[in-house]
Amino acid sequence: MGDEVKVFGFWGSPFSRRVELALLFKGIPYEYIEEDVLGSKGPLLLQYNPVHKKVPVLLHNGKPIAESLVILEYINETWKSNPLLPEDPYDKAKARFWAKFMDDKCMPVIQKAILAPEKEREQAAEEACECLKALESALNGKRFFGGDAIGMVDIAANFVGFWLRIIQEVAGVELLSAEKFPDLFKWTDEFVSCSIVRENFPHKDKVSVAFKARIDRMREAQN
Repeated sequence: MGDEVKVFGFWGSPFSRRVELALLFKGIPYEYIEEDVLGSKGPLLLQYNPVHKKVPVLLHNGKPIAESLVILEYINETWKSNPLLPEDPYDKAKARFWAKFMDDKCMPVIQKAILAPEKEREQAAEEACECLKALESALNGKRFFGGDAIGMVDIAANFVGFWLRIIQEVAGVELLSAEKFPDLFKWTDEFVSCSIVRENFPHKDKVSVAFKARIDRMREAQN
């Protein structure tokens, strides 16, 4: 018997997509279980992630692992083919730094720039652009953050690589553009052109409809 791998996720979650991308790039077969994160959470999700009670959760041979960056590390250490992190300890530490930067700094301010009350959006947009500027400097003209191939940072940054350009268009807020961040913008094109990403991410229209509804609800609640 081979490995039994299951992913509890949500189609519209960049965090869930990290886990799926890592498994897809590694060539690991898995069963995907969609969770209704906006409604009643399934009993298995609550059983396997009783602390945070959220997706994603990786279930490997009956053992649950939670938190997307932790799961990425686990996947990389468990299945050695197509490594997501560089071998050099310093380069590996830098990749971990930028992956964590996405969660700790970048995503929160981008979401605030899009979803916050109008009076808070301008400053949040400035902070978001500073984060994007930092990401562009980390990219440093390379095709991907990991060099010539997609790696840990690219997967962690899928929110910027795929979702942001769709969401900002729906929200009427321009953060990422070819004029402001040419290298980062080009990277997003490279990222979504990758066959694994292109074939496994949701259609733009589905994302637009879902996020428009979310943005409308948030802004209505603020008025």
